Amino acid sequence: MSGGSATTVTPSRAIRWTIGLTVGTLFAVPFLATTVYTVRDPRTGGLTLAHWLRVFDPAGSTVLTPILVGLTNSLTLAAVTVAIVLVLLLPTMILVELRFPRLRAAFEFLALLPISIPAIVLVVGLAPLYLQIGRTLGTGTWTLAFAYGVTVLPFAYRAIQASIAAVDLRTLTEAARSLGAGWGAVILRVLVPNLRQGLLAASLISVAVVLGEFTIASLLGRQVLQTALVVSNKIDPYASAMFTLLSLSFVFTLLLLISRVAAARPRKASS
Repeated sequence: MSGGSATTVTPSRAIRWTIGLTVGTLFAVPFLATTVYTVRDPRTGGLTLAHWLRVFDPAGSTVLTPILVGLTNSLTLAAVTVAIVLVLLLPTMILVELRFPRLRAAFEFLALLPISIPAIVLVVGLAPLYLQIGRTLGTGTWTLAFAYGVTVLPFAYRAIQASIAAVDLRTLTEAARSLGAGWGAVILRVLVPNLRQGLLAASLISVAVVLGEFTIASLLGRQVLQTALVVSNKIDPYASAMFTLLSLSFVFTLLLLISRVAAARPRKASS
């Protein structure tokens, strides 16, 4: 094999379908089992929508109220966390890539470090910090976004770094700067569109982590979706299963939308 040539191995359609069906089955089995649990009548063994109707009955506010409050807080946290990741992490990664390439290994180590630290240990370190945050910014649930930003940092970093590795940032930046573009225009109008796939993946991962996080919120005394599911489970065990299904469906829908957007870009460019 010649030194200047590169060989790309593309799996066949049969292999892709096999992998897709295997992974899909692993996700579908617990999803379907939980769905059957929510529509099964324990007395007759048949199927019924009585559990769904009872949970979503406006009169059953004792179950819906904590869920709605927790869901609202989690969605707010997801938006703030994504903003923190995109506004702080992306410019830092671009700066390291273009100006300080020797710091890339050290920065990667710091970015990936939180994945090796258990959530309970993070809470021990964050508790004194959140005492000061509570005195200055209040005790609103949105302040958890600072802790969640640390939690999602390794996953967001890997997603964005994969896109950075596939794009020649230096050439794009030098070309834009030579045409008179400022750094703001370079980042927003040149680099961000080329890193769109990685940014979408990082955003999805951040939303998924925020919607599924329980330990930090519980130990810091904040009400989010997962803590609300624990409360609702004590009131109605079917409620937590239903809202778990709905949250998983929401995340899977986001995944499909992002994959569609990412797949549409090359076709548009090639046309």
